[in-house]
Amino acid sequence: MNSEDRVSAVKGIGAKTESHLARIGIYTVGDFIEHYPREYHTYDVPISIDNTEFDNCRQYGYSVVLSEIPKLLKRGRTAIVSVMLHEGTASVQAVWYHSPYIRQQLQPGKRIVLYGKIIRKGSRRILEHPDIYTEEQYALLQKSLQPVYGLTEGVTQNFFIKTMHQILDSGMLVPDPLPTDIRRAYHLAEYNYALRQIHFPENEESCRLARRRLVFDEFLVFALSVKRLKKENHQIQNHYPIREESAVEDFMASLPYTLTRAQLRVWQEIAGDLKSPVVMNRLVQGDVGSGKTMIAALAMFAAASAGFQSCMMAPTEVLAKQHYENLQALFEPFHITTVLLTGSMTASVKRKVYNKIDNHEADVIIGTQALFQEKAVYDKLALIVTDEQHRFGVRQREQLAMKSQDGEPHVLVMSATPIPRTLAIILYSDLDISVVDEKPANRLPIKNCVVGTGYRPTAYRFIQQQVMSGHQVYVVCPMVEESENIEAENVQDYTEKLRQALPQNIKVEYLHGQMKPDQKNQIMERFSAGEIQILVSTTVIEVGVDVPNATVMMIENAERFGLAQLHQLRGRVGRGDAQSYCIFIYGQDNKKVKERLDIMLKTNDGFKIASEDLKLRGPGDMFGIRQSGSMIFKIGDVFVDSACLVEAGKAADTIFEEDPELESEKYAPLKRRITVNLSENSEQIIL
Repeated sequence: MNSEDRVSAVKGIGAKTESHLARIGIYTVGDFIEHYPREYHTYDVPISIDNTEFDNCRQYGYSVVLSEIPKLLKRGRTAIVSVMLHEGTASVQAVWYHSPYIRQQLQPGKRIVLYGKIIRKGSRRILEHPDIYTEEQYALLQKSLQPVYGLTEGVTQNFFIKTMHQILDSGMLVPDPLPTDIRRAYHLAEYNYALRQIHFPENEESCRLARRRLVFDEFLVFALSVKRLKKENHQIQNHYPIREESAVEDFMASLPYTLTRAQLRVWQEIAGDLKSPVVMNRLVQGDVGSGKTMIAALAMFAAASAGFQSCMMAPTEVLAKQHYENLQALFEPFHITTVLLTGSMTASVKRKVYNKIDNHEADVIIGTQALFQEKAVYDKLALIVTDEQHRFGVRQREQLAMKSQDGEPHVLVMSATPIPRTLAIILYSDLDISVVDEKPANRLPIKNCVVGTGYRPTAYRFIQQQVMSGHQVYVVCPMVEESENIEAENVQDYTEKLRQALPQNIKVEYLHGQMKPDQKNQIMERFSAGEIQILVSTTVIEVGVDVPNATVMMIENAERFGLAQLHQLRGRVGRGDAQSYCIFIYGQDNKKVKERLDIMLKTNDGFKIASEDLKLRGPGDMFGIRQSGSMIFKIGDVFVDSACLVEAGKAADTIFEEDPELESEKYAPLKRRITVNLSENSEQIIL
């Protein structure tokens, strides 16, 4: 058995299990061993339930003696076993769902250890679905780290752990992809040791060493991949030289406002790229509301003035439509034709748009993924503008080359994700980076407050006042519907709560990612048109339309979001001339939670927030769930592991200087990994 074998080569994995594993990206033995634990259960000395210092973000063992007989309750079809635990003046309710047999393990008068997490629900403290151990069983588990994997239906934790043991105990060795000199230079563990210790660590220190090694590998492969991509990009000839600075100056003079110095500086950098001998691949980083879209408009105007086509891809149809309407109004006086292309258009409307694009009757094309997935044939596609959710890798670049008739187009990536520059240089090292570090003068700073749930009645009164003044409001909840296992506000119940609390003439609607695209578009269009006063939503509105009339953002259970995400959500307001406000409501009355959220009070600067978040997180808690958003990394977290990312970036520089093509034998294992990374994983980076 080796790492390239199909996972069915492992004893006990048949066709059915193989299909289950495929749903979580496991096809080979190597995929299986690189499916790392998402967290670990640690078994410390059991504590009492009256311990006032409990941390409801972690699981503990609670030593208890049952003083009453457990009850079996029914909630619809759900069987719930419930028992009250008492210790001194403290009381905790322990509950188990869908497990009526649990009652047999709960005998009054006997001391046991319940392992789980205590949460607050109003004034109650609840221990949800804890594991049950005798004192002897728990003593054996103490100080060990038990892996917990992210799995899918049909695959259990016990099966996964047993199979992982089987593979790692088989004697199979994976060639270490790193040369010895690099391992020594960065004090890294041997690869096979790291694989075993990440799954079944002997102790916390060996787990840290293993994780650091595997994170370093991921970051190094990524850094080398983007370096090679940049080298390829810088060899691509510019078939669309654009030297229309004077026309752009006339366009800027027509605008009803003056561009900021930062916008003008970034535009000059882009203008230099557009007329250089090689194609542009540039990232424009700028905080929410800093005017990045106008910079993109300047580039598209320049392309149109030079006789070329350009297109802008937006993440949603509603935003694409808004961009289309805004740009059409700007470009029409200059006889530049703008068209819209989205997937929901009828076939006949699409055909008309295709013809305009093909015949070059359209200069600027705005749309969604349909721009490249549909049958559009471009005449002279010279410029692609995307946001960070649609970064281009090798496959997309090939698709674009086919769409553009005479050569590869320039690519401009817009990013509102606040990433400290030290990390951005590595993460986006295949792109030249520009930063828009100034906001338009007419934007008033958003006023913020961080409060507990007791502030809600006051917040509702404030929201009502804002609506009565003609403004609109966003309310963000972390969940779509109620969950038995998670105490957090959800959009459906919250919408009803608001409707009951506010006058009937205030229109309250909800929006979430599970709705059909047509429904989402309809809701957002009605909110944009002012027909809805309050929109209760999940983070689906993080990338939304500009609604200058929206002046309040209220975020429930704010502790459940990353600071960068909170900042992105806050950026939905403050886009008009009126004073805007953001209310962060936390559900956990916890000192650490409050300290973290207080960062949002200190500044509206996303880059400062990212840096503060980085300091606060420090090396991160590797025994908890990863904190940053979806990434292409299996184990690394660019914020938690920022120091490791910087080290991997330095190692990539050293390797690239020594052997840019990785032709030597010592880099052969690395080169194989980089080839896979380029071909499969470099298409999308979402931070």
